[in-house]
Amino acid sequence: MCLAIPGKIIKIDDTIDDIFRIAKVSFNGIIKEVNLAMVPEAKIDDYVLVHVGSAISIVDEEEAKITMDILMQMEDLDELENGTD
Repeated sequence: MCLAIPGKIIKIDDTIDDIFRIAKVSFNGIIKEVNLAMVPEAKIDDYVLVHVGSAISIVDEEEAKITMDILMQMEDLDELENGTD
């Protein structure tokens, strides 16, 4: 099953131009590189929904935490924890 996982942008690493940016995103302490091209307005400390390595939307912190809690309870984060996207 494909899911969009909420995570917090902790650093924006690479910038090719104003649109194409790569960020480090924390998913409950698991750090992954994420493409921010679909959310050019995203900034450090924003929460984003990530699907297949790309942030697809910005969400508020409360929504992100509720969603992550539900996913943790469902144990649907095995792929994230095992290092696959």
